[in-house]
Amino acid sequence: MSETVRPDGARIHYEVHGEGFPVLLLAPGGVSGRSASWGDDLYDPVGELSRHFKVIAVDQRHTGRSSAPAAPFSYEESAADHLAVLDEVGAARAHVVAAEFGCAQAWRLARTAPDRVCSVVAQEPAGRDTTNTLGDFFTPFDEAMRLPRAAGLDDPETEGLGAVFEAAATNGVFAANPQAGPFAQRLHDDAQFRADVLALRREKYITLLVRFRDALLPEGHRLFSVPDEWITECAAPLLVLPGRAPCQPEGVARWIAERAPSATLLDAGFDEPARRAQTVTSIVEFLLKNTPS
Repeated sequence: MSETVRPDGARIHYEVHGEGFPVLLLAPGGVSGRSASWGDDLYDPVGELSRHFKVIAVDQRHTGRSSAPAAPFSYEESAADHLAVLDEVGAARAHVVAAEFGCAQAWRLARTAPDRVCSVVAQEPAGRDTTNTLGDFFTPFDEAMRLPRAAGLDDPETEGLGAVFEAAATNGVFAANPQAGPFAQRLHDDAQFRADVLALRREKYITLLVRFRDALLPEGHRLFSVPDEWITECAAPLLVLPGRAPCQPEGVARWIAERAPSATLLDAGFDEPARRAQTVTSIVEFLLKNTPS
């Protein structure tokens, strides 16, 4: 287990498995994107990819064993975190394997440091199309704001934040327990962090959630982390695996594949049990093909 300490005091936890050309894993789960999130996925990327590559599995800020101050989300900051991890393991370049909202972070990393990203495997990328609305993405944050406001009627001492702490104590994963908010894991693990949030009082906490949400899910960006036109300039080869959930619609994957200069789109159904082994083979072959000699 390793971690890199960032200028704002955040500690980004990561693990390295295997040997060979580096592969950076950006997990599914949105702001709950910890390396353990891959456990519920269609395959185990650490186990499968570490047979061929040096796999670097990262816990995003506030998730898993990473920690950070209570502050709004920032794609610029997440890209800097990932570059710091690559620097620390001595990876001048790397493939990026990402899923769901991890793909948004992969796009920002590829835009920020195109010379560091050899290729991207984008599994079920999150994004906007005609089948969803921004409100679909806002739902977990709505729950996070509703709880302290409702609980505050019966809990004037903490203005409802005590109920948030109780929710986080039950489950520290925002994706599974939205009432606990995007700082759920830190609230679950760290008494000092709970004290810091309590000191904000309810309305400043809710304002922080709004700022966090709006930075994560900005209006007017289909892929959230980059301008729409950037995908036509993306130099890295892409392997895109289409999703079918409201926040990871198939149309977004097709939109990416149709516009990126070098993109391959897998057929829908890649995650069906009978096809999973072939899907893993396709991912490994794509990465090997695009590994510098």
